[in-house]
Amino acid sequence: MDRPPLPPFTEETAAQKARLAEDAWNSRDPARVALAYTPDSQWRNRAEFIRGRAEIEAFLTRKWQRELDYRLIKELWAFHGNRIAVRFAYEWHDDSGQWFRSYGNENWEFDAHGLMQRRIASINDGPIKESDRRFHWPLGRRPDDHPALTELGF
Repeated sequence: MDRPPLPPFTEETAAQKARLAEDAWNSRDPARVALAYTPDSQWRNRAEFIRGRAEIEAFLTRKWQRELDYRLIKELWAFHGNRIAVRFAYEWHDDSGQWFRSYGNENWEFDAHGLMQRRIASINDGPIKESDRRFHWPLGRRPDDHPALTELGF
């Protein structure tokens, strides 16, 4: 089953793929997100190595139990053929109420059907004051008129 847009990517379709990924992750629905990856997808997320949809779904379930009120913005950085690089930032708080902003980069590789077969993520977290938050939309999809990372100065 195809998951458009399909490679090889243009600037327009690569940006569309990044926004679709952002929307899915902002749903905080591990099963929905996992469907965007090949059954044997390989991940490196920080220092954790994950393989396959079942492990992806389990990882995301743990992630969103810990990272509360999660809101994410992804922005296209580069693309070529079946590969896309994005930069991202997300805000969340832990169960004690401490807010964080996490920044990172992801390298993605897709199969011919538009499913991600490899994801390599490097991420850094920094504590922030609640008053320093910049992502204030209601939980779920980022509104189209909300500034992206570049407009926010990130």
